[in-house]
Amino acid sequence: MASGTGESGSRAAHTGADAGRDEDAVARFVERFAAEMTEAGMQRMAARVFAALLADDDASMTSADLGRQLRISPAAVSGAITYLTQVSMVGRERDPGSRRDRYRLHDEIWYATFANRDQVLTRWERTLRDGARSLGEDTPAGERLAETAEFFAFMQAEMVGVLARWRESRTSSR
Repeated sequence: MASGTGESGSRAAHTGADAGRDEDAVARFVERFAAEMTEAGMQRMAARVFAALLADDDASMTSADLGRQLRISPAAVSGAITYLTQVSMVGRERDPGSRRDRYRLHDEIWYATFANRDQVLTRWERTLRDGARSLGEDTPAGERLAETAEFFAFMQAEMVGVLARWRESRTSSR
């Protein structure tokens, strides 16, 4: 992702002055991808904000930019940004010489998101194993919790390898 935060460059992207960009097509993509993410369980407004940032050349926008592009209120932007920062998908920074916050996708967003999920899987696995012991590992509920913990342990082990292979593929393709 581009790391520039210059006002003039991002302003062109957000006003549609970007040569060759079909703003209607961008809007359709944002809504379509947001709908896919919503269907997968993400909050609707957070999905729209994330998709808008993903489609932005700088991968960053101000609250006003997001509100204008998505035709949503400042409160809706704020709620979406709060969620996206909590799940480490978006960071907050300041425009140089300004009081305005700029919201930016993290570099390697998908890698970071899945790497963070690895930590979640570890916590879930521990909790499930504790739950299985508490319920009795030989009870139907205890067996179900133990099997779920095993599934998360398997997923975590596989995720480590998948992320390592991704990094390797990115390094070799550059």
